[in-house]
Amino acid sequence: MALLVVPENQQVIDALPQALQSEVLDRLEALMKLSNPVPWQQVDTQLQLIKVIAASPFSAQIFLLNPQLLDHALLTKRVSKPELKRLLMADMQEVTNETQLHQSLRQFRKAHQVRLIWRNRCGLGSSEQLVEDLSNLADVCVDLALTWLHDDSVKHWGQPTSREGQPQELVVLGMGKLGGKELNLSSDIDLIFSFPAPGEAQGGRRSIDNQQFFIRLGQRLIQAIDAVTAQGFVFRVDMRLRPYGASGALALSFDAMEIYYQQQGREWERYALVKARVIAGNQAQGQQLLELLRPFVYRKYLDYSAIESLRSLKQMIASEVRRRGLEQNVKLGTGGIREVEFIAQAFQLIRGGRDNRLQTSSLMAVLDVLPETAGLASSDVEKLRTGYWFLRDVEHALQAVHDKQTQDLPSQEADQARLAVALGYSCWDSLQAQINTTRDFIHQQFELVVALKEVNESQGLDHQLSQLWAEISHSAHQTDELTLLPEWQQRLSQAGFTDVDRILQHLWELHQSRPAQTMQPVAQERLAQLMPQILHITAQQTHPARTLARVMVLIEAVLRRSVYLVLLQENPAALRLLVQLCAASSWFADFLARQPSLLDELLDVHSLFNVPDAVELKQELEQNLLRLPEDDTEQLMEALRHFKYAHLLRIAAQEVTGRLPLMRVSDQLTYVAEAVVGQVKNLAWREISERHGHPQNEHGSSDDFIVVGYGKVGGWELSYGSDLDLVFIYDMPSHLETDGPKPVANSVFFTRLGQRMINYLNTVTAAGQLFEVDMRLRPDGAKGLLVSTLVAFNQYQLNEAWTWEHQALVRARPIAGSDKLCDDFIAVRKQVLCQPRQPDELKQQVIAMRKKMRQQLASKPNADGSTSQFHLKHDEGGIVDIEFMVQYGVLAHAHQCHDLLTYTDNIRILDGFERQNILSASQAQDLREAYEIMRAAEHRLTLQNQAGEVSSYDLQGQRQKVMAIWATMMAC
Repeated sequence: MALLVVPENQQVIDALPQALQSEVLDRLEALMKLSNPVPWQQVDTQLQLIKVIAASPFSAQIFLLNPQLLDHALLTKRVSKPELKRLLMADMQEVTNETQLHQSLRQFRKAHQVRLIWRNRCGLGSSEQLVEDLSNLADVCVDLALTWLHDDSVKHWGQPTSREGQPQELVVLGMGKLGGKELNLSSDIDLIFSFPAPGEAQGGRRSIDNQQFFIRLGQRLIQAIDAVTAQGFVFRVDMRLRPYGASGALALSFDAMEIYYQQQGREWERYALVKARVIAGNQAQGQQLLELLRPFVYRKYLDYSAIESLRSLKQMIASEVRRRGLEQNVKLGTGGIREVEFIAQAFQLIRGGRDNRLQTSSLMAVLDVLPETAGLASSDVEKLRTGYWFLRDVEHALQAVHDKQTQDLPSQEADQARLAVALGYSCWDSLQAQINTTRDFIHQQFELVVALKEVNESQGLDHQLSQLWAEISHSAHQTDELTLLPEWQQRLSQAGFTDVDRILQHLWELHQSRPAQTMQPVAQERLAQLMPQILHITAQQTHPARTLARVMVLIEAVLRRSVYLVLLQENPAALRLLVQLCAASSWFADFLARQPSLLDELLDVHSLFNVPDAVELKQELEQNLLRLPEDDTEQLMEALRHFKYAHLLRIAAQEVTGRLPLMRVSDQLTYVAEAVVGQVKNLAWREISERHGHPQNEHGSSDDFIVVGYGKVGGWELSYGSDLDLVFIYDMPSHLETDGPKPVANSVFFTRLGQRMINYLNTVTAAGQLFEVDMRLRPDGAKGLLVSTLVAFNQYQLNEAWTWEHQALVRARPIAGSDKLCDDFIAVRKQVLCQPRQPDELKQQVIAMRKKMRQQLASKPNADGSTSQFHLKHDEGGIVDIEFMVQYGVLAHAHQCHDLLTYTDNIRILDGFERQNILSASQAQDLREAYEIMRAAEHRLTLQNQAGEVSSYDLQGQRQKVMAIWATMMAC
């Protein structure tokens, strides 16, 4: 018998545990007697055979009963899904009855099952390839079996049709691992059957309705796949995931499916449907069904309640694991395969409605995007991926032994030795150590995401505050008047609060608010769990009562969408940051109350305090929009609004925490506006051009259109609530027409483009407004054309524009559109601003405009002529005085000093004044300093929701310097 073993492989046999050596040699001898021994005398070929029969007695038994399957060339080949389908169709050509169908399917599965075990045990493909190939095998068997059975059923019962006469087919959804194309070597396949519409089968011996037809068809399909015959089975079929479970109808119409999930769908069914995939039947109709069910699975908002449900499901599984002693189960046990799946599913259900990259049945596809979508460290995700596939390797090795669905690690020494050898480990102990290390890491990551959070005082959940909230809640239901009980005051004092009466008043008012009065029980429970945490963190702030009042604004706003309460409860670090930001600025509480979906931004501190440049912002927004359907304008606009408000929140957080100075704040706000306007232009262009085609010039199509930003956006000085002063310009022959199905003149095209852009930017929805747009700076103001040609703009500026319009042009620059036209506009701007002007006449015009503005907008004096407030922008010595001096300086000197036109922001223009000796170094520095200080004060007031005024005694030094320079520079 030893002569059967090639000498080079004898050492492999000798290295096997004693219990396996004789077993392997016996099977090797038996196989050589049944097949041609010559190919197996090759070293590598025999080595593969030894590995397979050592790891899989099931495969050895199949080869003994079916020696024709012992074909090395076929066993080592990877077979694609189309090839699998072609092979099975060839095998089924002679099938004329169900018995033959069953035989054909089982023989086919047997041949490819041993092929896949062979490839896996010999390392000829990755685990990722194995699960895909197994899933393809199941898909093909179910699909072709369904096709044969459908045609045969039509012969007996007629063709099922809708009430409108459309032929109907059964749609088979693969769930679980089959849906995710992650099937294991001996897996059940979870299926759901559905059909498009009610109706009747036509042409049969007797009429039956569609549901009866498809239930019977489904029963036959299950028999074909699941029944155990002399040839074995194809796949074990589990239908318990269908609506109503084992007691439900085997097949439901699409409408019935949608109604069930809308009205009775449970949370665990959402997890199940995450994996749903059409594996057989009409693919197009199957996709329609999945679209109908998508709103049930993926909520439009951030659904942190999913964690609670997932945690409950995990606890049920953990109880079952303990009850059945499954701690050594690599799927269900602690740190097992299921915990990796739970991590992915948690983020899919929380964020999938907002990010369609998470709307996939593939676990690996979800893991790929978790660093970007959920803030997980790339290194941790990679370790999760590696750990998952290692445990899947263990699972496959366990199931290859006897083709049984098991994930339990063996307890017998011989079985442990077999598993270690199969996975390439020298001994069981080393394999066990690797399994333990892998499971420990997976469970650690699982704990960070969905594990049960223990409540204790060290985590800040003070029992006294919990009791206080419960008592106030009970009292609020009994009476409308607050009674300041001494024990309540004492508990708040012990927690660190000083102004306890105000705190109690804020808590009472929250209880008395209408949202609180109409809360559902689940929301009440969530609020009761969250409020003690809020009180504990608020007590640590410098002004607890003021901070709590601000936080309550947000809490009251989200009571009817209590999923946000869960978000804060599940993320203590985000809750602490929220309280700190509200303590620093009332703007945050009001802003988030209007935009609660932005609470998600607090979860990832790295993103929150990241400072992207203009290019990165544009790329981020472009990538966000590329993930959405081009024709879904509503969804695209929603994404634009979310982008704008998310970045506003990030910028404000960086400003109030001192991470970003004023000038950088304005830069970032301007970058956001530019990115949004650019994409709005692209969206509007695409919509108009689909209807009318592209505008034409003498050389064909062209996109010579730009958006010019004036004022704050043009001068890089946007604030949080700034509107956008815009002008639209194109450079195309107005009389030529577009090249589309409904051509219009170029002038009409660009006018409609401008109108569409304004509509998109101005429209106010529940998600807010992109920007308020002011178009009054265009040629001829409100009575002028909405969009001008560059030639007309140039002629107007040279021949008709007022001085104040040239002042505005100082801060004008292109912010979106054609690069060529941007350059041409800059040349026109230079030509206009470089015109020589008579200094005294220019001064008089600038001063006259300044006086007119001050009369309309400056603070009104008291009866004695004094003013108690200083308006930072409009009062004498304020921001507008500096801006007017800058504009006057450019208009007066640009014809000699062209570099004054390089920049459009006041600070860098003042730098140019200093270089050109238009102002002395001290004057330029005084204006820069005053400008920055006043704008910083203006920002601070905005973040406190206050008007842009300070006491007349504040900033007197800066005001006096500005007025002194005005008196010198603007003297006639």
